Amino acid sequence: MGIAAKICGINDSTAMRSAIEAGARYIGLNFYRPSPRYVTPVEAGGLVALVPEAVGRVGVFVNPEDAELDAILAETTLDLLQLHGEESPARTAALRERTGIKVMKAISVAGEEDIARADDYLDVADWLMFDAKPPKDMVNALPGGNALSFEWRLLGGRSWSLPWMLAGGLNVANIAEAVRLSGTTVVDTSSGVEDAPGKKNSEKIRGFLEAVSGL
Repeated sequence: MGIAAKICGINDSTAMRSAIEAGARYIGLNFYRPSPRYVTPVEAGGLVALVPEAVGRVGVFVNPEDAELDAILAETTLDLLQLHGEESPARTAALRERTGIKVMKAISVAGEEDIARADDYLDVADWLMFDAKPPKDMVNALPGGNALSFEWRLLGGRSWSLPWMLAGGLNVANIAEAVRLSGTTVVDTSSGVEDAPGKKNSEKIRGFLEAVSGL
């Protein structure tokens, strides 16, 4: 089974080149200002210029305003908008229509009841992502990239009418088990290839992508 991988939260050219050379199918640029992985629109434009056409360029947004999106898209080209906030189905549809860009809605998962929320987005999104929901008492929790995972068995045997990615605490040590239990064919990592939040490690990027290629 061929597994595709996304390296998310890339914020420097070294990490970008490492991800591309090692076989990432998607790269993610984070436009959420509180994130240690945040990039400005101009920085994103420079990084996207390094990305070949065959690699999907994903922008990570959290409850974006129209003006914010306009400013970013004026500086960079994206293939997919990853909505990682509390965007409603109506807002998701509106963003897709406004930008003409495909959208992926992230679903934060702590239990089985959270997965059911995906059904609300099947008619308005192009992709789904299942990521770990941070606990309410977690200090400085981000919408994603917290190095947390959830019970992957909750996804096993399920299918949706949209393609989907698995995210949340994935790294070289657990990726095989995560794929086996969830049944995913696309995986996403950010913190799993870092030395510290926002500090990508090229060796970890290569190691993760090599592990994925062997699945």
